[in-house]
Formats: sequence, C-alpha cells, structure tokens
Amino acid sequence: MLHPDFLRLPVAHRALHDRTAGRIENSRAAIRAAMKAGYAIEIDLQLSADAVPVVFHDDVLDRLTGQAGPVAARTAAELSQIVLTDSVETIPTLAEVLEIVDGQVPLLIEIKDQTPFTGALERATAKALEGYRGPVALMGFNPETVVLMADLAPHIPRGITTCDYAPGDWPELGAEACARLRDIPDYDRAGACFISHQARDLDRIRVADLKAQGAAILCWTIRTPQEEATARRVADNVTFEGYDASIGA
Repeated sequence: MLHPDFLRLPVAHRALHDRTAGRIENSRAAIRAAMKAGYAIEIDLQLSADAVPVVFHDDVLDRLTGQAGPVAARTAAELSQIVLTDSVETIPTLAEVLEIVDGQVPLLIEIKDQTPFTGALERATAKALEGYRGPVALMGFNPETVVLMADLAPHIPRGITTCDYAPGDWPELGAEACARLRDIPDYDRAGACFISHQARDLDRIRVADLKAQGAAILCWTIRTPQEEATARRVADNVTFEGYDASIGA
C-alpha cells in the first residue's frame, strides 16, 4: 500500500524543474527544490552501460545535454561528466538521489522501458533500494517491469503507468497491443496498488473500476490549477509541473 503522503503531497514531475532557473528535469537542483517546497518527487530511471541506474528521462542524450546517442552506451562515470543543458549540473545516479532525499519526502520512481527487455534495470533498481527506509514507490509503463519488481522488491509498493494508448502515439506497439494495454489487464498480475494514469483519459470506465476496487489513482501530467481541479474529481493525487500545486492538509 502507498504511504499516505503519496496521496497528500502533490508529486513534482521529474522533480521541481524550471529550466530558466537552471533546474533541469531530474536534476539534483530540481530534487532539492521539490524537497524545500514539501512536494513528493517523481523521477525516471535509465540504465548505464555498466548497469547503474541513472536519473534521466530519455533513452538518448540529445534533448537534455550537448551530447548525442543512447544513455545505455555510456558508463555511469561518463554520464556523471555530461552537463545538462542550461545548467552546471550533470546526470545523477539513483544512489545519489536516494542519499539526497533520505526519506524526507515520498519518492515515486518510474523505471523506463528498455529495449530489449532483460530485467537488468529492474534488478539494479532493486539493489540500489536495499535498505532505503523512506516512502518510495515504483512504476513503469511496461507491465513486465512491474511484475518483475514484485519478485525483486515485494515490500515496495508498485503501480502501472497507464494512458489511452492512442496508436498514433505508440507506433512501435501496434494497434493490437495498444488495445490490450488500454484496458490495464496486468494490474492484478503485477500485484499493483495504484496506477498513474494520463490525465486526459481519467474518465475511462476501467479507471473507475480500479478505483472502486481500492486502487489509488494518480495522474500525469498536470500543468495548471484548472487542470488539477478537473483531475481531482477522479484522481487521488496529481503529478504536476510548471506551477505551484497546493499541498493538502
């Protein structure tokens, strides 16, 4: 079950980033800013060439750094030297982020899908989280990630990141796989206790069914107070960016 603060504290998407202030998404500065503001934090994990989980959203370096090519082609030491664009910071490891957060606020970790799926990132994530005592939860779009984490770290709450799976947004999956995943069929198999669902699709009947069965409903990504108010008609909490979300009592 999720720690209650995952439902009370709005979740800062990729931490409390603001590029104009030099706080790049998933950076140490964005994480520290979210902690100072009292928010829960969502981060993303990719895997380095030497099997170290690093905190970075994309599977390639191009958008967020002056480098190009796959994250997975660089070692953790090499990635630690790559400066994030419009910042003086470099790419952190999961271990570094865990040391910074140190249980002070909830940490929602999205394990990004790896191609091919080998379970290497999942195993490395479970290893890094051994002994971590703060509020933490794990999720991923790939149901197999969540199923594997049930075996590797059964004590850590887990959920499935979900959406409307519009085929045009997921050309690599194909229409048949999109239709299957849209119905969130692996929720029980993964032993999940929550979903993090696309905000524009919260009115889906399957979301209501899961909520009625006791699933916590998080959502992504909220960018205005108006969007937040609409999402909270269904969602128990929001993942937000670009404004200051209100912290409930």
